[in-house]
Amino acid sequence: MSTTFSKSVPGVGSTASPLQDAIRKARIRLVPFLILMYMLAFLDRTNVGMAKQALADTLGLSPVSFALGAGIFFVGYALCEVPSNLILHRVGARRWMARIMISWGLIAACTMFVKGGMSFVALRFVLGVAEAGFFPGVILYLTYWFPPEERARVIGHFYVGYALALVLGTPLSGLLLAMDRIGGLAGWQWMFMIDGLLASAVGIVALFALPDRPADVSWLNDTEKQALAMVLARESRRKEAEGTSSFLRALRDPWLLLFVAIYFLIQISNYGVTFFLPDQVSQLLGVGIGLKVSLIAALPWLCAVFGVFFWPPLAARINRPRTFFLVALLCIAGGTLISAHATPQVGIAMLCIAAAGIISAQAIFWTFPTDRFGGTAAAGAIAVINALGNLGGFAAPNLRAAADHLFQTRTAGLHVLGIAALLGVALATLLPARGRRVIAPTDLASDDAVHLSAHLSKDLRLLNRIGVPRSLNS
Repeated sequence: MSTTFSKSVPGVGSTASPLQDAIRKARIRLVPFLILMYMLAFLDRTNVGMAKQALADTLGLSPVSFALGAGIFFVGYALCEVPSNLILHRVGARRWMARIMISWGLIAACTMFVKGGMSFVALRFVLGVAEAGFFPGVILYLTYWFPPEERARVIGHFYVGYALALVLGTPLSGLLLAMDRIGGLAGWQWMFMIDGLLASAVGIVALFALPDRPADVSWLNDTEKQALAMVLARESRRKEAEGTSSFLRALRDPWLLLFVAIYFLIQISNYGVTFFLPDQVSQLLGVGIGLKVSLIAALPWLCAVFGVFFWPPLAARINRPRTFFLVALLCIAGGTLISAHATPQVGIAMLCIAAAGIISAQAIFWTFPTDRFGGTAAAGAIAVINALGNLGGFAAPNLRAAADHLFQTRTAGLHVLGIAALLGVALATLLPARGRRVIAPTDLASDDAVHLSAHLSKDLRLLNRIGVPRSLNS
């Protein structure tokens, strides 16, 4: 019986691995486009930091109005995260991701028309509403394609888009700011217009380039689709047995609160650094924000690119995610705190360490909730974590501005960011030390194969939900 099963189930009893072929193809086909999407999302979210001085000079935008506008994006974002992700789970990623990108790109471009603090704050709020659901949608989307042991690597690669947005986008924004008075527009107007329209253009491409499920693509053969579906079905069965596939039960799960708290603290450090990095580099160098500052401000994110290619995959390979997560958080805390009192050269080096920690910590973090929640619970829980956690993006600029004002120093805000990361370290010690593994078909022993064969009939509903055609289930 086990021999028959080995022949009927892809990968069992053979040296070839359809499962690994499927994962490799999905990684090559999907991840680069997702990275591009995230680059544009993060660029439209954070390019406002590059425009801070220009908005103050041309519109008279006060530091308080800027901090409110930079942060209120996350209020609109949080309000619409959960419904957006539940809609994506129902209608599919292709159409919903395209809608998100097209609408946020057009709204981001409209920032070129702001006239003062009120219009700036209002448009940033609407931008958050339009972009809501993008990031948790991608994290959910990756659970449709990749088993748990592969997700740390893939999410790490996805976060490269975040870093590249700041490596490439920061100098690009500096160049666009230099287009001042060309065509009768200010440089900041060119920046918002071009960045926004690029996002809308990629959103249109997503309608044709982003498949919903493995069953929808021609670049996986039937054997590869079945191998991938079986592993994902095994994970779904485990989550259903544990009761972590119901969204209502997930809302009562104490782990959800822990995930939200940790992610909130990460985002305080994240956006407290991101929004103010050009300004901090400008202060360290003693020059105004322009091309030189934008190039140097890109260095920390270039270090983050290298870090995220190395650290999260190593955490997955050793299967010690908590340890690697704690180290990344300590890099954030140490980097921000030391940069507050360092010379320009050391300060920039510490910001490089902090940036690498910021990207790597987030990539590893998402392996914890995706390992615990499945189905509708995953769609809702990921959105809740991202929505409430990202309110740290609202708190960060306001906390940093308030601390600097209260203590009458530009370093007080950096201490707040470092303390937030240290609180994250304390909470992260409660996370499981090791990640869970889903046994791939190629790893099944004969007895396991027989056992799984006896349960295949119960998995038809799960396989169909994942998107495997009925012809493959027979």
